[in-house]
Amino acid sequence: MPETPELSVVVHGPNVQDHLPALLGSLAAQPLTGIEVVVAAVGDWAREAAERHVPAFTVLPLPDGAGDAAARAAGAARASGRWLHFVHARDALPAGAPRTVAEHTADLPETVDVLLLDHVRGTWRTSGLPSPDGPRLARAGGAALALDDRAALLGLTPLLGNRAVRAGFWRNHERLFTTDDEPFAAYAALLLADRVACLPHPAYEVRALRPESLPPVAPERHLALVERYETLLDLAGDRPAAHAVLYDLMVRDCLRTFARAGMPDGARRAFFHRASLAARRHRPEGHPRPAGLEGLRRSLLEEDACARYRALQTAHRTRRTVRAVARTGRHRAGTLLRGLQYRRALAEPVDPHLAVFSAYWARGVACNPAAIAARLAGLAPSVHPVWVVTAAHAALLPPGTDHVVPGTRRYWEVLARAKYLVNNVNFPDAVVKRPGTVHLQTHHGTPLKRMGLDQMPYPAAARGLDFQALLERVDRWDYSVSANSHSTRMWQRAYPSRYVSLDHGYPRNDVYYSAGAAEVRAVRERLGIAPGRRAVLYAPTHRDYEAGWTPRLDLAALADRLGEETVLLVRAHYFYESAASPSSPLTGLRRAGRLIDVSSYDPVEELCLAADVLVTDYSSIMFDYANLDRPIVIHADDWETYRTTRGVYFDLMAEAPGPVARDQDRLAEILTTDAWRDERAAKARAAFRRRFCEYDDGRAAERVVRRVFLGEDERTLPPVLPVEERTPAPSPEEATAS
Repeated sequence: MPETPELSVVVHGPNVQDHLPALLGSLAAQPLTGIEVVVAAVGDWAREAAERHVPAFTVLPLPDGAGDAAARAAGAARASGRWLHFVHARDALPAGAPRTVAEHTADLPETVDVLLLDHVRGTWRTSGLPSPDGPRLARAGGAALALDDRAALLGLTPLLGNRAVRAGFWRNHERLFTTDDEPFAAYAALLLADRVACLPHPAYEVRALRPESLPPVAPERHLALVERYETLLDLAGDRPAAHAVLYDLMVRDCLRTFARAGMPDGARRAFFHRASLAARRHRPEGHPRPAGLEGLRRSLLEEDACARYRALQTAHRTRRTVRAVARTGRHRAGTLLRGLQYRRALAEPVDPHLAVFSAYWARGVACNPAAIAARLAGLAPSVHPVWVVTAAHAALLPPGTDHVVPGTRRYWEVLARAKYLVNNVNFPDAVVKRPGTVHLQTHHGTPLKRMGLDQMPYPAAARGLDFQALLERVDRWDYSVSANSHSTRMWQRAYPSRYVSLDHGYPRNDVYYSAGAAEVRAVRERLGIAPGRRAVLYAPTHRDYEAGWTPRLDLAALADRLGEETVLLVRAHYFYESAASPSSPLTGLRRAGRLIDVSSYDPVEELCLAADVLVTDYSSIMFDYANLDRPIVIHADDWETYRTTRGVYFDLMAEAPGPVARDQDRLAEILTTDAWRDERAAKARAAFRRRFCEYDDGRAAERVVRRVFLGEDERTLPPVLPVEERTPAPSPEEATAS
């Protein structure tokens, strides 16, 4: 029979903001002799992350919505170790922590039920911050302590992660521990333990999620705080030392909650009276009256005093806000002060029939915002769209487009009064999120490269970024549009905030299902592509690690290899300098119609409709083009450098939508044989489409408009059509034949 493990590490919970893979990866990288890992994975995302470590770890899939208590109970039931260490999926373990805990528990006497551990703290900014518990654990000393002799240990941070528990002890009291209130379970473990031991060594890292990324706390949750302590005080019974410590903790936490929770007046008064009653009922004999609660009680007896207290709180918040603004850039505060028209407009009522649209930093009518605006005209014509467009791009707008130029008086007026603000990037920092307004973030691609906060470890990508300011912009979002569950998950980790994900598809990709043969032929005619010629769209992306642009391909040589029947559509951030020279090979290719510079051609969706095959590297265009179910070839000559300097979310070399070329010779070979469209390429493309074209079925714009502008319930929206049941626009070959 296999030997019983000394320690079971029970990882439990959902994959919150994608922290679970790092936790499991760190565990997998450590020696785990005498240690088992049980993962009670809540939801598909957690299950997928955990199953990568089977059979080394035991995985228990649990449905979405399963609470922490249920996950802990399931993990504990499956665990076979003598000791249990519960680790939440959002948290982390310092290197070597499981081994340290297991070695320590192996030497403990049987009378010890709980081993108290030191921990460190982490936030979105940093990790490894020391806790205040270490000195207290060091002072406690001893290997088998009675709580009555060390009641001050109840003052340790109430986490299950900073205490390992004997498995038999846990199961004897599991009914009491089966609660989603983790602090209650942590306190109860100490109150019920026969003996405890202390390990003043950091063996856990608790991660504090951004409050702005968590659901608002309901008033009844605040009342549950009082109920928690009353139950614990009853559990302490006639143990005076423990009772006194818990009482002081209750008063402290109630005062903090009253002062900082921002409860509405009615809920605030109810909380105060409930807390006051508990303070009077449980105050130990001879214990000093809690001055803070008494002072607040006197204030609440008079309405004007209550108002003064609220004013004091507001003043404190205002001072903190002013200091924060100063820290994040005094020029933004100056911009607001100079925006007299904007401030006046903010005092006017919000216009429920006004929507502001912008795309690509005010470059014109494009991308997801354009597709939403077009659908809005048919479904909600009472909403008037105004586009934000720079003066340089205004001349290119479709006739009759109502627009404003950034910085003008009307620009600030429409931004202040519009109910709807739609963008595929972010509006400027100076824009105020007014109550009753709706900010819709559409994004402009599916992320392969790291985005948002995930750029922090990559200096080339993070250069010049103010991440605190970025999060303040993200906090304005009400909705975030997503094309697939991969994007939904990556936005959650890169942009942690309280917005609602609209898993409706990218509106800009609707055209790939609505366009017919006539539209495909018309685009090719506008581009000058003769019938029967193969059009190769070459669309590389930007490199953060390069100061300038480094050509990845010799286009003249490639065109020569591909022959006269192939047209290269080149969409890049540049065009070769030599193209301007009359003697350049590219000039001759352009005159012959074999190479067309489409770098400034909009919309890019039309280029995709015109192309027979896409050649790209790491550009998000591959995810959109895959909707057409046409061949895609990846040219990845610098994959290792790109992955190291920018960071990526998945291994494109293993999950490419078609054949991969690591140099130009291989690319030419793929395109001059059937490798670009053979059975192997089709199989890779099908898998890629299932994963990344998940919600794109031609009705994304309709779903977004109905949900955001018409307020329809998500359950009444048109359902997403499965990938295998969709019919993309015809290929150029099919369009020519029809």
